[in-house]
Amino acid sequence: MLALTQLLTRAALINGEATATVFGERRQSWNQLQERVARLAGGLQGLGLAADDRVAILALNSDRYLECSFGIPWAGGIAQPINTRLAPPEIVHWLGDSGARFLLIDRNFVEVLNGIRSELPDLETAIFLDDGELPAGLQSYESLLAGAEPVPDAGRGDEDLAQLMYTGGTTGRSKGVELSHRAIVSNVLQCLPGLRLDEDSRCLHAAPMFHAADNFFCMCATAAAATQVIVPGFEPVSTMATITAERVNSALLVPTMINMLVNHQALGEHDLACLETVVYGASPMPEQVLRRAMSVLPKTEFVQAYGQTEAGPVLTMLAARDHVLDGPNAGRVRSAGRPVACVDMEIRDEHDRPLPPGEIGEICARGPNLMSGYRNLPEVTEETLRGGWLHTGDGAYMDEHGYVFIVDRMKDVIVSGAENVYSAETENALYQHPAVAECAVIGIPHDTWGEQVHAVVRLKPDMTVTADELIAHCHELIAGYKCPRSIDFRDEPLPLSGAGKILKRSLREPFWEGQTRKVH
Repeated sequence: MLALTQLLTRAALINGEATATVFGERRQSWNQLQERVARLAGGLQGLGLAADDRVAILALNSDRYLECSFGIPWAGGIAQPINTRLAPPEIVHWLGDSGARFLLIDRNFVEVLNGIRSELPDLETAIFLDDGELPAGLQSYESLLAGAEPVPDAGRGDEDLAQLMYTGGTTGRSKGVELSHRAIVSNVLQCLPGLRLDEDSRCLHAAPMFHAADNFFCMCATAAAATQVIVPGFEPVSTMATITAERVNSALLVPTMINMLVNHQALGEHDLACLETVVYGASPMPEQVLRRAMSVLPKTEFVQAYGQTEAGPVLTMLAARDHVLDGPNAGRVRSAGRPVACVDMEIRDEHDRPLPPGEIGEICARGPNLMSGYRNLPEVTEETLRGGWLHTGDGAYMDEHGYVFIVDRMKDVIVSGAENVYSAETENALYQHPAVAECAVIGIPHDTWGEQVHAVVRLKPDMTVTADELIAHCHELIAGYKCPRSIDFRDEPLPLSGAGKILKRSLREPFWEGQTRKVH
């Protein structure tokens, strides 16, 4: 049986007295972490948690977040991380769609919860993850653990669900990706050799732990029984200080974070020579940023991981040996690497027929790491997983050596600061403004965020609204990162295809002129 909790029990077995987590002044060993996970599971079961109950987590990074990630499946439940950047209506949708009965929350989001709790009829219990004064209506996390007996692992595994991770949707509504124990553990085992983690590794979690990328890195670090150094969130100076102070030698960072770090004026004030490996992914890496990173961090090796939440999440990896800027293999650094072990991958045309090397089509993949499906969306699941293959929506070609080169997105997805922004969600928000007659949302190049959310809008006759007013309107409905950063107004109808769809490609072309690929 493959079970997520096996990663923890093995770490405690082989490295029990070693440090498992570092969070500020708090330190705990693998034995202590396992004990707290078992107590959390006992506390949740005492509150009435049953097999397959969804337990949501709305919090910044912490050692307790990691405890929850294992304690929930240990109790037999399904962990549901929530994006901390969501607007309140989006949180309501996620919790309503999942039917979560329990919520673990830190002080940063208590006020948000108070404003929406009346809209969450399924939510029975909210548990406060922080120390200090206990907010009204919440239970204390530490008191829950102190009053509970550690319980045996519930024994969930294989095709039982372990996590429910929501992602954006091209229909304008988020989709709940159901990941089984088998999918998650398989992906860890597929990727662990390429990450070069072991018991001596000290892994940094600065990327958000709710995100599929860092969630995956947490599981890999646990499988290696490595020390996990956790900070609440990414900020360049404090992250560099933590790397130096804790002698971090492995980190997962998204390209936007790497860009901010290697171009920061305080870079020279911190000794980052200890940093042996940086894993990056979640959005394309601009080549100029990678060149800068390899120049200022000459002792650091870089590894790229490409995938999506539906893939558990990794499909391909670009090894450190392929990160070369000169010589016959220099071009490989522009690729997303090669499929990981036990992943079959094909580039297919619009009729689902495999294409030969060099021809552009959609990345399709199958393997033990794929999702079970989308929650409450059987038709979308069937379409996405048709024939047993995950249809990623990403356009690419594969060379004769198996390297995958992503050239465009076949879905209307904008990757801004490693967050996926589905244009339909932003368009839905814009259309709720009474002055908007027609709109299209596209991604345009941005030096810091990779891509910037940009809207093209046509207003109704005799109505006026400013760009700032439209952006503020969107902020009331959706997360800030999904809102337009810039808006163009048009007087004429937007260009349409023969099928009556807005031709976004023609809207994008002026912004991407001269770019070798349509992602940045």
